[in-house]
Amino acid sequence: MCENQEVNQEMDQAADQTVEQEMVQEEPAGDLKKQLEEAKLEIVKQSDEATKFRNELETLKDRFARTMAEYENYRKRTSKEKEGIYTSACEDILKAVLPVLDNLERAAAVEGSVEDLKKGIDMTVKQFRDALEKLQVEEIPTDSGFDPNFHEAVMHVVDESLEQNVITDVFQKGYKRGDKVLRASMVKVAN
Repeated sequence: MCENQEVNQEMDQAADQTVEQEMVQEEPAGDLKKQLEEAKLEIVKQSDEATKFRNELETLKDRFARTMAEYENYRKRTSKEKEGIYTSACEDILKAVLPVLDNLERAAAVEGSVEDLKKGIDMTVKQFRDALEKLQVEEIPTDSGFDPNFHEAVMHVVDESLEQNVITDVFQKGYKRGDKVLRASMVKVAN
């Protein structure tokens, strides 16, 4: 019997070890299943985030493309407007100057005395000055002394009877429109 008891004990021990091994094997399998489920949930979560970021990226790409198209349209529109403004400005100037040209051509075609020719030239000069006045172009005054912002000194003379920076001669009149100098006056300055 002793042998039977020993065999039974050995069999019981072997059975216990087998049960323990199965339990040990089941526990890791249960942990692995749990980890696998958690990993699947994490993958689904990451996939949802990736989809969200793709959608956000597509939205930003679309917004960028629209902004670029708007900018290109703005650039083209302002270029056309600028060209239109330039054309209108030239048109206004030419409308004011062309009648003067017409009168000069008529005067050149007419035969007459020197007095008549001088009278025609005076009328044409007056018409030209009126055209400049309509365009708000005015002559730069030279009676208030030399100002390098408005006058260009091409000659200098020393004359003790005159004060310093006095304009003695005007070789070419200067013109301005508002504060913008179109052409500086060419002058001779004393002292």
